[in-house]
Amino acid sequence: MFRAPIRRMATAARQSLKIGLIPADGIGKEVIPAARTVLEAIGSDIPKPEFIPLLAGWEVFTRTGTALPEETVEAMRECDGALFGAVSSPSRRVTGYSSPIVALRKELDLYANVRPVISVAPNPGEKPAVDLVVVRENTECLYVKQEQLTHTEHGKEARATRLITERASRRIGKMAFEIALGRPRKQVTIIHKSNVLSVTDGLFRETIHRIPAESHGRYDSVKVEEQIVDSAVYRLFREAEIYDVMVAPNLYGDIISDGAAALVGSLGLVPSVNAGDKFVMGEPVHGSAPDIEGKGIANPIAAIRSAALMIRHLGYAGGADRIEQAVEQVIREGDVLTPDLGGGSSTEDVLNAVLKKL
Repeated sequence: MFRAPIRRMATAARQSLKIGLIPADGIGKEVIPAARTVLEAIGSDIPKPEFIPLLAGWEVFTRTGTALPEETVEAMRECDGALFGAVSSPSRRVTGYSSPIVALRKELDLYANVRPVISVAPNPGEKPAVDLVVVRENTECLYVKQEQLTHTEHGKEARATRLITERASRRIGKMAFEIALGRPRKQVTIIHKSNVLSVTDGLFRETIHRIPAESHGRYDSVKVEEQIVDSAVYRLFREAEIYDVMVAPNLYGDIISDGAAALVGSLGLVPSVNAGDKFVMGEPVHGSAPDIEGKGIANPIAAIRSAALMIRHLGYAGGADRIEQAVEQVIREGDVLTPDLGGGSSTEDVLNAVLKKL
């Protein structure tokens, strides 16, 4: 993982840590409680945690007509950080429904989705085969959800607006450079498709390329590469070791990071944080997994690691290190693994194994 907080937040005055919990849908209701238990177990490494249960998701929408209650947003503004589980957004159009996680990112200006993808080396101290971070712009691209459906003489015609701004591209680029500064290789690869989308992806690419020159030497030690997105996916699976920090617009970053999870065994291992300048929200990369919901076999490791990323971002590196080391030991030993990793253990089994390592 990256070992430095993305944005260092003042921590000295905190007597307690108020953490919003939004399990939302599906297995989110199983893995977020596991992450909470781990945070409670690290004791004095963080201020006394106070957990605030909050509502959001498809199930909430079916009951109330809103997927993200205003009360949840307002309560989040009073928290120090948050954990979000998973959402079961339908693949069909549903009038009045909009993804709550997308809305939360916009409401709280969580403009960066940071997804470390790292394999566990067979022996402690060895270099992992995969060690990269996908830095995904979180507020723009096609996810602005400006779509139109019109009827023409040839049938239906659908259009979507893709938004890329200089402001959003600059700040996600700076986030990527800051993360690269804290990693040994210090390399940023810009992912784009500006050979086709020369205006939108062109702006994203050009803006990030200009950042070192605008930063008064701060990023002189960072090597800048670029890769066309389809080529980047191909090379990711052929030679993942060439990548260090990958920075991408919203859609590309979403796809690349999910694909990269296959390189380390399962989506159930990959964490993320949604980060802004004033707030951070941990979120496992996996979805709501309705096929295994309620069976007690969901992998809690991505949620546990997301909790570690959250507290690291808040400045509690010692607690984050303990959690990550405990998780790595459980994975390396391979005795207690959920079915997604070829094992036969339950969610609770894996949680207990991590707690023992702590």
